[in-house]
Amino acid sequence: MVIGLAAMIGAGVFTVFAPAARVAGAGLLPALGVAAVVAYCNATSSARLAARYPSSGGTYVYGRARLGDLWGYLAGVAFVVGKTASCAAMALGVGGYAWPAHPHLIAVAAVVLLTGADVAGAHRGVALGRVLVGIALVVLAVVVVVCLTSATFQPARLRLRAASDAATPSAGGVLRAAGLLFFAFAGYARLATLGEEVRDPARTIPRAVLVALAITLVVYLGVAVAVLGVLGPAALGGSGAPLVDAVRAAGAGALAPLVRVGAVVAASGSLLALLLGVSRTTLAMARDRHLPRTLAVVSTRTAVPHHAQLTVGAVVAVAAGFLDLRATIGFSSFGVLVYYAVANASAWTLRPEEGRPPRWVPVCGLVGCLTLACTLPPGAVVAGLGMLAAGGGAYALTRRHREGPPVAVPGRSQ
Repeated sequence: MVIGLAAMIGAGVFTVFAPAARVAGAGLLPALGVAAVVAYCNATSSARLAARYPSSGGTYVYGRARLGDLWGYLAGVAFVVGKTASCAAMALGVGGYAWPAHPHLIAVAAVVLLTGADVAGAHRGVALGRVLVGIALVVLAVVVVVCLTSATFQPARLRLRAASDAATPSAGGVLRAAGLLFFAFAGYARLATLGEEVRDPARTIPRAVLVALAITLVVYLGVAVAVLGVLGPAALGGSGAPLVDAVRAAGAGALAPLVRVGAVVAASGSLLALLLGVSRTTLAMARDRHLPRTLAVVSTRTAVPHHAQLTVGAVVAVAAGFLDLRATIGFSSFGVLVYYAVANASAWTLRPEEGRPPRWVPVCGLVGCLTLACTLPPGAVVAGLGMLAAGGGAYALTRRHREGPPVAVPGRSQ
C-alpha cells in the first residue's frame, strides 16, 4: 500500500492540476472523476490478475498468459519505455524544486541514492517510502486546511458553468484533462509487479491496490477543491507551481518553502516506487529472453533483481542528466494507457473460479483507456504508436533466436 501511495502521491499532485485546469477550466473536478473511474477499473482488473499470477512483471505476465506472447510483450515494452521516461521526469522534478539552478545534478544524485535503497531490498525501499509518503501527506493536509479556511476561498469557482474567469468546459476538454490526471493515478501497477516479494500475494495485493487508490482519490479531491476554490480555473491553469501559488493567495506565503520541500519529498517517493516497478518488469522480460538474461539474476541475500535494478537506475540517471523530459509526459501517459488496456483485456478472459471481476469493469477500463489515449496530444500518440511498432518489429526479428523454454514463473499457465 505504501509503494502504491508513494507512486501515486508523487510529483503529479504538485503539478498536474495546472495543465488539467488549462484544458478543462471549471471541468477540473468532473475530469478528476472520469480519471478515477478509469483508474478504479484498471486497479480492479490488475488486482484480480495479480491474485491469479503472483509473480514479477505485472501486465507483461498477465498478457502473455491470457492473450498470447505478443500482447504481453507489447505491454511490457509500453511499461518499461514509458515508465523509464517517467522516472527521469520525476528525478528532474526533484532537481527543479530542490536546486532550480542545477536540476540535472540533483536529479542524477536522487536516482543514484534511491536506486541504492531499492537494491538494498524491497522492505527497505518500503520503509523509506513510508517516511516520504508521510511527509508528503502532512504537507498536502496543511495546504488543504489553509486554503479551505482562507477568506479567498470561493465555492462558486467549483461550479461546472461559465464564470468570469473561465469558459464553460467542453466534453473534449474534460476528457483531455482526465487523460492528464490519469497520469497522476497510475501508480498501482507497481504493486502488481511485486508479486514475488510480498507475503500471501493473492490476498495482500488486491487489498493494497484498492486501499491505496481510495486514499489517493480522497487526497487528490481535497487538493483539487482547495486550489481551485482559491485560485479559480484561469489562475490555476496558468500557474507553474499551483500549490505554492495557492498558499500565497490564501495569505500564507510563509508556507511556500514547506510546500516546495513537500514537492521534493513527494517526487522522491514516486521515483523510488517507479524504479521498483520498472526493474521488476525488466526482470520478467529477461526471464522470457526478451531482454538479456543477466537482467533476470536475483540476489540470494535480498531477493532483489539487482542487475535489472542497477541497469534501470543507470539508464534513468543518464536520461535525467542530459535530457529535458517534461515533454515526454504525454508519451508516458500513452504507454501507461496501452499497458492498462492489455490488463483489462486480460481480466476479461478470467473465469469465475479464477476471480473474474464483474464484466463491466474490464469493459469500462478498456474503453476508458483507449478513449483517453486518443485525447492525448497528436505527437504523443504518434510517438507511442511508433514505440509499439518498433517493439512489434523487434519481437518478430528476435523470436526465432530465442532458444529454450522461458523461465518458469509461479502461477503462470503453461
